[in-house]
Amino acid sequence: MLELYHHGSSVCAAKVRFALAEKGVVPDEMHYVDILKGEQFTPEFLKINPKAVVPSMVHDDQIINESTVICQYVNEAFDGPALVPDDPLARARMRIWEKAVDEQLHPACGELTFVSCHRHIVMRLGEEKLKEFLSSTPDQSVTSKWKTRKQEIVRLGFDAPGIEDTIRLYDSYLFKMEDTLKQYQWLAGDQFSLADIALTPYVNRLDMLSMFGMWSDGRLPKVEAWFERIKAMNSFGPAFLDWCPEELTNDLKVFGAQSWPDVKRIIGMS
Repeated sequence: MLELYHHGSSVCAAKVRFALAEKGVVPDEMHYVDILKGEQFTPEFLKINPKAVVPSMVHDDQIINESTVICQYVNEAFDGPALVPDDPLARARMRIWEKAVDEQLHPACGELTFVSCHRHIVMRLGEEKLKEFLSSTPDQSVTSKWKTRKQEIVRLGFDAPGIEDTIRLYDSYLFKMEDTLKQYQWLAGDQFSLADIALTPYVNRLDMLSMFGMWSDGRLPKVEAWFERIKAMNSFGPAFLDWCPEELTNDLKVFGAQSWPDVKRIIGMS
């Protein structure tokens, strides 16, 4: 019995859906947790994931959390195409990308997403429910400071301290991808791997926020070509687009487009 707890716009959930799809594994049950309505804070879900984040996987009654760990487990526990290179150096490059995602890019994505879009969505809850939503975040969540940081970003938007540094950090990883893709077809080498699965949600998040200008029009041609190859894969739509509700997809597009001038200014684009 394989169960996945996930959400449509969660980059980490999309990463796991991508890995499952590439392995040809279909969960027996898909539990949709609406993290923008606070469903991750229910006592039932907190028993599964004390950090109140998605995804969580339950395989034969065993709980597995942390998306990078889940993807590694999926690769090892199920038959299907190998998502880890045979070459030790390529595996090392793959793990460096995974480590960078977990330590820097994912927290940056949380901040960018909230400042550009999700702050507007959760404000629809009304002041009382918004306070409840913000206070319900566990002390240890996306980061050890995410509870306070999320409150700052929702309240202050682009005036939140440090937000410009966060956005420049995000942009710097696109340039790191560009440099790597000048050498290899994929991020760990010449084989598609968990490195590509790990980075795809973060490029796709920018795309869904109408911020594809960060690589298009010749700015980062190798990243653009890599992402086009990813989007052409049969697993891309089901993993990244189909689970995102139409209203949320539209919010990401509209609010992201409204925020793009601020992001463009911050990363120094004319």
